[in-house]
Amino acid sequence: MTDSQRFLSLDVFRGLTVAAMILVNNPGSWSYVYTPLEHATWHGCTPTDLVFPFFLFAVGNAMSFSMKKYAGQGHAAALKKIGQRTLLIFGIGLLLNWFPFFRWNGENQLVLKPLSQLRIMGVLPRIALCYGFAALIIHFAGERRSFVIVGCLLLAYWWLLPAFGQSDPYSLEGYAGLRLDKWLLGEQHLYKGEGVPFDPEGILSTLPAICNVIFGYLAGSYIQQKGKDYPMLCGLLIAGCVLVFAALCWNLVFPINKKIWTSSYVLYTTGLALLVLSILMYAIEFRGWRKAASFFEVFGKNPLFIYVMSGVLVKLYLLLRTAPQQNLYGWLYTHVFRPIGGNYPGSLLFALFHVGLFWLLGWWMDRKKIYIRV
Repeated sequence: MTDSQRFLSLDVFRGLTVAAMILVNNPGSWSYVYTPLEHATWHGCTPTDLVFPFFLFAVGNAMSFSMKKYAGQGHAAALKKIGQRTLLIFGIGLLLNWFPFFRWNGENQLVLKPLSQLRIMGVLPRIALCYGFAALIIHFAGERRSFVIVGCLLLAYWWLLPAFGQSDPYSLEGYAGLRLDKWLLGEQHLYKGEGVPFDPEGILSTLPAICNVIFGYLAGSYIQQKGKDYPMLCGLLIAGCVLVFAALCWNLVFPINKKIWTSSYVLYTTGLALLVLSILMYAIEFRGWRKAASFFEVFGKNPLFIYVMSGVLVKLYLLLRTAPQQNLYGWLYTHVFRPIGGNYPGSLLFALFHVGLFWLLGWWMDRKKIYIRV
């Protein structure tokens, strides 16, 4: 199997997750979102809850190709490259959290967003940390021991939550990671989407999330070692089914939960990622259905850049106002998309429009051979 063939399936899988990120992050109105496009309230898993772990899996899959370059280099050179990339992605995440640097106060005046209230964690900071730690583990431990480390991390997290949690350790109030985040980061630097200071991309839950990246790396390495044949594909399918079954069994005592990123959630999402990747590989590499996959391939060639740009645009929508109490985001939904389809369809149409908008950006960049690697 040639590099272009291998990377095509990877690009499509990664692009699928980026398109899904844009779709679920940009409804016209959060009051009118179809259930599959919402996160689970707490325990459980919706299609939306698969998007982020799938992206981490894709990060690991890409690492199985890119980290070959470190093999002939010393530890110092590898550490430098891994550290630089980790810090760069984390820094971009912090800037995106702070962007657009100004906000409206209660007197309809633009004021500087205080750094004292800057959210430190988030999607990009988690990607950075998961990439960095996974790369270090793989570089120094190798593949076999990395697999053992994954098992240890997942079991350790299972032990940590009851050991340091309160009453119900799998609830928001009893979750040990909440106390850790408050202590290390401070309440002012946490996400408040749950109505209370709580970060679903917090410090403690980053530990099991690292495993999604390592699993992605091991899957990519397995594909390269076995080559393009049906036994390889069957191996991916069987591994996916085994992990999903194990996750559902573990769910009985350690609930599948994205917001605290439980170990059963890691196995469940990794298993489903393997199944989806198997289907894509069969369709693209074995059957040659490439035209049908070209839409998502565009997203996969500049994934982080397109994701960041989608966040930048939405934040600009929220900053720009068409009236004293209405921002551009709300105006577009109310005056453009809701009149076309009504509440729920209009909200979905708003999200689909932005998926298409950023596809055009990715398509233009691809035509111009512009590929921004972070």
